[in-house]
Amino acid sequence: MEEIIFAIDIGTTKICALVGEVRNRELRIIGMGTQPSAGMRKGMIVDVSAASVALATAVEAAEQTSNYRLSQALVSIAGEHIGSTNNRGLVAIGHNEAGVTVQDIDRALETAQAIAIPNNRQIVHIIPRHYTIDDHEGVRQPVGMHGYRLEVEAHIVTAATSALQNLRHCTNKVGISSEEMVFNALASAEAVLEPAEKEMGVLLADIGGGTTDLALYKQGTVWHTQVIPIGGYHITNDIAIGLRAPYEVAERVKIQYGDCRPADIDPEFVFTVEPFGGEKIQVGRQDLAQVIEARVEEIFHMILKDIQQSGYNEYLPAGIVLTGGTALLRGITTIAERVLNVPARVATPKDLTGLVDSLHSPAYATSVGLLRWGSTEHHRYQAHNPTARLWGRWASNLLKTLLPG
Repeated sequence: MEEIIFAIDIGTTKICALVGEVRNRELRIIGMGTQPSAGMRKGMIVDVSAASVALATAVEAAEQTSNYRLSQALVSIAGEHIGSTNNRGLVAIGHNEAGVTVQDIDRALETAQAIAIPNNRQIVHIIPRHYTIDDHEGVRQPVGMHGYRLEVEAHIVTAATSALQNLRHCTNKVGISSEEMVFNALASAEAVLEPAEKEMGVLLADIGGGTTDLALYKQGTVWHTQVIPIGGYHITNDIAIGLRAPYEVAERVKIQYGDCRPADIDPEFVFTVEPFGGEKIQVGRQDLAQVIEARVEEIFHMILKDIQQSGYNEYLPAGIVLTGGTALLRGITTIAERVLNVPARVATPKDLTGLVDSLHSPAYATSVGLLRWGSTEHHRYQAHNPTARLWGRWASNLLKTLLPG
């Protein structure tokens, strides 16, 4: 039986609504709608009405192409308000012949999430890093194992309650219930990272319009997450200020002529720009690249500082994987490798079928990753609170709420 999953990526620069059909563990894209964002700043809603109008357009297109009327969705979350920590939970294992059960794991995770957080924040993810049974450390799948004491070390992601409420309010205005929120970087990782990279140690950097979202993987699971409040918007803004041109003109210039490697560009290469005032000017492409290089270097230096402060800077033999629209900048891996001193690659969603022509881009990693998240067991590891319960099969429950159009 197929499962239908609906995902909404509400980003700073675009909104993407995708409908996926999962059959025999294969994901097929059957519906898609995209729309430029409105009412967004640095990954957060600042105008619910404007954001809702843009969202409604994307959702309508996804419904029309998929022929489903949609009512529930996985929704991406981003913004400076995202935080994370690691904590341990310990419980006694029930005395039975079956050994550790799923219920034992759930109890351990409940204990792990008993952390002190302000009233204006809530837990959105609690993801096991590894388990310990008695003195047996490094256990990845404890179900069925025997012992007396089960301990879990978990990675906990928190978010501002107001930001989540604004997202839910926005989706509710268009008739969509946001049943699960997923941090951008975790979703993107589902779409682009290889199992071997997660095992060895890799950093996923989703460089979007307003923020750069990080997720560090080691031993197959998440060890660290962070949000850096700089993204592609800041690069475009630097160009707009330098050229004294409208933001839209600067964005076109960045896409058409942008590069991060001024030393590799012919100093004689110039192009024409129409700034404020209407009188066209000649701009050197090398000069443009110097502006871009400075801001991109800043982004990667901030990434380096975060990884060093986390203590995991020696845990990246597989390097850094770049996604998000800004990852399309020419030469961005050169800067990443120079600053971080690790291998770097730009990644696009993989193993896609269906309506995928425009999805083979790093800009759609989060959108596709949301569907993959919903089709796996990741949804089991949500915070134990009234708005996000542990479900046995989230996607199956979602299917029951979808009515064919």
